[in-house]
Amino acid sequence: MNTITIRRWHSYIGLFMAPSVLLFALTGALQIFNLHEAHGAYKPPPILEKLSSVHKDQVYALGHHHDGAPEPPADSQPPGDAAGTPAAAGTADDDDDKPSLATLALKVFFLLVALCLALSTALGLWMGLTQTRHRRLGWVLVIAGALIPAVLLLF
Repeated sequence: MNTITIRRWHSYIGLFMAPSVLLFALTGALQIFNLHEAHGAYKPPPILEKLSSVHKDQVYALGHHHDGAPEPPADSQPPGDAAGTPAAAGTADDDDDKPSLATLALKVFFLLVALCLALSTALGLWMGLTQTRHRRLGWVLVIAGALIPAVLLLF
């Protein structure tokens, strides 16, 4: 196999996979900061939950806190011993839930990686669709790469 043939196959494979790479890069970027999960007063838009479910579970559905399960009553006791003392007495501060500076820096770095992956994929799409003699085949591959997973999600 010569270099031209390898480059052509690389382009075709990239065009076919680009829609999925874009989806996973962008939904992964949203999940880095848990924007797909409800916490505190924040309730994510349903589309974020559904896209997260595609990313994590390969289903287009709402998350578990929208499944109709009853919320625990506000006056219920936290887990602990039979006397009702909390399992982690003295740790009621919300500061314990905040990530360390190193964790936050790593999350920001991975967000940058996800955004750069999306940008690189978009540039690859542009190159693959404009810098080839087989533009029609390129568009067919991109459309197939977007439609096949979408149709499979419906079943």
